[in-house]
Amino acid sequence: MNAISFLSLVSLIFSIATATLNSGLSSSYYDRVCPEALPTIKRVVEDALAQERRMGASILRLHFHDCFVNGCDASILLDQTSTIDSEKNALPNANSARGFEVIDKIKFEVDKVCGRPVVSCADILAVAARDSVVALGGPSWKVKLGRRDSTTASRTAANANLPSPFMDLPALIKNFKDQGLDEEDLVVLSGAHTLGFAQCFTFRDRIHNETNIHPAFASHLRTICPQVGADSRLAPLDSTPGSFDVKYFTNLVSKKGILRSDQAFFDGGVTNELVSKYSRNQKEFWADFATSMVKMGDTKPLIENKGQIHNICRKTNLRKH
Repeated sequence: MNAISFLSLVSLIFSIATATLNSGLSSSYYDRVCPEALPTIKRVVEDALAQERRMGASILRLHFHDCFVNGCDASILLDQTSTIDSEKNALPNANSARGFEVIDKIKFEVDKVCGRPVVSCADILAVAARDSVVALGGPSWKVKLGRRDSTTASRTAANANLPSPFMDLPALIKNFKDQGLDEEDLVVLSGAHTLGFAQCFTFRDRIHNETNIHPAFASHLRTICPQVGADSRLAPLDSTPGSFDVKYFTNLVSKKGILRSDQAFFDGGVTNELVSKYSRNQKEFWADFATSMVKMGDTKPLIENKGQIHNICRKTNLRKH
């Protein structure tokens, strides 16, 4: 082997090693220490969705809201204490974020089959989000694992970093860019709104005052959400809120986005073409969604000796594992 070839090989090996170290995560992380962990998560998720299909959207949203606040570290699961300013009390989460009991159940069952707490709550959220999408008819992907759990939370960061349903397109682009996500990630990940429901207060101003909305659609929503009161009354985010399909995007093309932040993607701006593409091609939406979910899941993970493996997802351990 000549010197140039040897140096090229060394450079390649270094690049691969650096990429691995930069993430520190692997889809096979638990294969040897607890091979039953992932099947157990899947079973509990499927049981929860059999009882309430809407729970899939709630679990997926928990993973999003976790990753957007100081990384995917399960900080959203921590309860309020004298030293923890719980993200559950942030404006985007209060009386809105749900599914915590399902995560508790998963944690209990996983620790039981593993014999001890070896699977982090952050990894449980990431896997449960994937399994929820699959259970609701959507794509699968290999979840990278090995995250550890945060010993703190930040209601202030949650209020600052979580995207708002009232944002316009430039604000949304900046919000995702701050998390290392680009415009395609923004649009395709927002396609998660093909699942679930929105509360009246999040779309009241849009249906009563905005013009870039289908008139009959707005009229129907006004029967659900009056100008005053009924703040927590629910309306589906698209016409098939329990199925992971492209109805979200076809609705946007028809000016039937329920949230201002959703319709912003198809309102004459730079993301129009992406919405049109996904509205016509479910296969492409699924493939890009899976890729962007993996990318989002890489957001600032705690690895190796950072953080903890929580015994209970709602609170930190007294000492590090």
